[in-house]
Amino acid sequence: MKYSTLCFFVLFSWLNCFGQSGGPFSFPFLDLDYNARVAAAGGCYYSYSDDDVNQGIVNPALLNKRMNKVVSVNQAFLAGGINFGSAAYAHHALNGIVSTNVRYVDYGVFQRTEVNGQSSGTFHPFDYSIGVGYGREINEVLSVGANLNFIGSNLETYSAYGFSIDFGGIYKHPNKLFSTSFLVKNAGLKIKDYTTKDSGVLPIDLQVAASYKLAHAPFRFNVNINNLNKWDITYNDPFAKPTYDALTGDTIPVSKANFIEKTARHMVFATELLLSKSLTLRVGFNYHRRQEMKLVERPGLSGFCFGVGFKTVLVRIDYGFVMYSKAGYNNVISLSSNISNWKKK
Repeated sequence: MKYSTLCFFVLFSWLNCFGQSGGPFSFPFLDLDYNARVAAAGGCYYSYSDDDVNQGIVNPALLNKRMNKVVSVNQAFLAGGINFGSAAYAHHALNGIVSTNVRYVDYGVFQRTEVNGQSSGTFHPFDYSIGVGYGREINEVLSVGANLNFIGSNLETYSAYGFSIDFGGIYKHPNKLFSTSFLVKNAGLKIKDYTTKDSGVLPIDLQVAASYKLAHAPFRFNVNINNLNKWDITYNDPFAKPTYDALTGDTIPVSKANFIEKTARHMVFATELLLSKSLTLRVGFNYHRRQEMKLVERPGLSGFCFGVGFKTVLVRIDYGFVMYSKAGYNNVISLSSNISNWKKK
């Protein structure tokens, strides 16, 4: 139980620091990497379209006819009984693709105690989001889409609810090697707060992304630039004070991020090695996550992510391994299938 409590607070600390510094935002669980491909890419969504419905949930502009009747389930495995996951489905309708999805975070069972330490039962914290989306290919090179999400959070006797909208667009070069996209994520409002004193806003995020496949080599490179609506996403300790050099007596000012550091914090990189039509290897790097989560003395591979994708006629399996720091990591697995392929012809 103590371990579950520790994991609960570690997860919330990570949610608050990743992408948005200082933690003044409501429903930070919206920024979790709910599918294995995004997890393996360091949180970088791909700007090219294929048959993976999970990509259409992240950016609805990626919804396309190849996702028709595709269903997917995703699960992340954390320690201490805490886990999160999602499910998604897409169907051709209204001259485009309509999607539905559910995302959740289950924090396990907690012991409720009074101020005197006496047990008074248990409670089960839970966050969730239920969404519908629509994407349409305007022509061979342009696509647009939008998601509408209902958001809920229940923490002991406290609850909060809200709505969010994601909308985006994608441009695909006629050579099918290059694509670029934009995404406005988590634009919305709260309709009920945990308490009357809450004033948090949703973690809105403006992103652009680009993907390029080498014409004569099995590599695809992806870059995602996030939080364009907020320039400085570094954390500056308000309690930090200048120090002094013991030898010279000179004052050492508090370190502040320079232009290059602030720029790098917005960028996530990912590379895919396309070994065949059935097998793909992935690696990603999130510099901001590394700087926020690494252990100072032993940074290791903090911020790096790895993954693999395997596809058969009936099912698609993706796996992502996320290195937060030496102190923690995450495993995410995604299973997808087109239900029409299971019908006997």
